[in-house]
Order: sequence, then C-alpha cells, then structure tokens
Amino acid sequence: MKLSIITVTYNAASVIEPTIRSVMQQSYGNYEYLLIDGGSSDDTVEKAKASGMKFAHIVSERDKGIYDAMNKGMLLATGD
Repeated sequence: MKLSIITVTYNAASVIEPTIRSVMQQSYGNYEYLLIDGGSSDDTVEKAKASGMKFAHIVSERDKGIYDAMNKGMLLATGD
C-alpha cells in the first residue's frame, strides 16, 4: 500500500526541517511526500528543497487557505 503524506505550509521556515526529518525517519518506506505551500515569503520552500527529501511534488503558490491547499495536495496524490 502506498501512502501519500501531504504537508501544507505558509511561512513555516522555523518548523519545516523537523517536520521533514520526522517523515524521513519513518520505517515504512512506500510513500510519496507532497509539500503544498501557500506562497511563503520566508525560506520555507528553499529549506524543504535543501533537506534531501525526494518530494513527489512541491507546489508554492497563493491559495485560499489550509483547506484549499490540502485539496490541491489531494488532487496530486497518487497513494492508496
């Protein structure tokens, strides 16, 4: 079974690295990781890209809030 893990962010540079590290430390390996960012003005996306995580998708654009961002992620997800 393939899992889709979706993290939605906005100006989350201070917490994105431990969040990604937590996903990387999971023992279950059949997953895809999607980062949906609301167009952050800090370095959230840059830190994510530098983390070493192989993201299935990184989207960074303005959205209408957390539920809109999650819906974007769900449309891109291919997990079971």
